[in-house]
Amino acid sequence: VGSRWRKRATIAAFLAPATVLYALFVLVPIVQGAYYSTFEWNGLQPLADFIGLDNYREALGDPKFRGALRHVTVILVLSLVVQLPFALGIAVLLTQRLRGRALLRLLFFLPYVLSEVITAVVWKLLLQPAGLVDGLLETFGLDRFGQLWLADPEVVLSTVFVVVSWKYFGFHMILYLAALQQIPAELEEAAAIDGAGKWATFRHVVLPLLGPTIRISVFLSIIGSLQLFDMVWVLTGGGPISASDTMATYMFDRGFKRSRFGYGSAVAVIVFLISFVTALAYQRFVLRRDVKGALTAMGN
Repeated sequence: VGSRWRKRATIAAFLAPATVLYALFVLVPIVQGAYYSTFEWNGLQPLADFIGLDNYREALGDPKFRGALRHVTVILVLSLVVQLPFALGIAVLLTQRLRGRALLRLLFFLPYVLSEVITAVVWKLLLQPAGLVDGLLETFGLDRFGQLWLADPEVVLSTVFVVVSWKYFGFHMILYLAALQQIPAELEEAAAIDGAGKWATFRHVVLPLLGPTIRISVFLSIIGSLQLFDMVWVLTGGGPISASDTMATYMFDRGFKRSRFGYGSAVAVIVFLISFVTALAYQRFVLRRDVKGALTAMGN
C-alpha cells in the first residue's frame, strides 16, 4: 500500500506544474471569457451591464460572422482537397532518387520555419499593385492575368489560400515523408513481384499504411483553418469589405478595435466550441482506431 501511494505521489508531483500552468493559461481564460461574454463591456468600465446570451444571438445573427464562418469553411475544404494532396505528391516525389533531393526538401520546408507575420508581410509586398508578382506576369507577357490580389473581393480569399498553403504545405510534406520512410521496401517489392504497377502499389499498399499520418495531417489542417488569424490579419485585415474575414479576425476586430470586449468574448467562446466539438467528433469517429492501436501496442 505504501509503495502504491509513493508512486501516486511521484506521478502527482511531476504532473502538478504542468497541471497548474494548464489551469492558469487555458481553463481559467476559458471560464473568464465565458463570463465576460454575458456582459456588454468595453474593457474599461466595471462589469455591470449583464445581458445574458444577447451577444451570442447577435453574433450568430450577424451576416458578417456567418460570412467569416463560410470563408473558414472554404479555406478548410481547399486545404483538404488541394494543399494536403499536393504535399503528399511532393513527399512521394522526394522519396525517389533525385539529384538535390535534400536541398529540395529544405526549400519546401523552409516557409514553415518563418513566422506567420513575416510571411504575411513578405507576400503583402509581393502582391501589392506593380509589385514583384505583377512585374513577373508582365515580363512573361501575362499581364492580362494581373489582379488586385489583396483588394479585389472576388480573388482575395483565393490569394489568402495560396499564401496559407505556401506557408504550411511543407509541414505536411515532412509528416508524409517521415511516414513513407517507415514503410518497408519489401512490401512494395512483393507487390511488384505479384504484378502490381506503381499506381496499384501506391493505392493498395502505400496509401493504407499512410492512413494514420494522413488522418493526423487532416486533423491539424482542420484545427489550423478554424483558428486562422495572424497571417490573414496582416495580409488583409479581413478586408476588403470583410471578403477575407475569418472567425478569429472578426473576433479581434469587434473585440479590440471596436472595444466590445463582451461581444468579442462571445465570439471567442463560439470559436472555441466549434473547434472543441470538431476535435472531439474527429477523435471519436476518425482517430479512434489509431488511438486504440497505439494503446494496444503500449499494453503489449
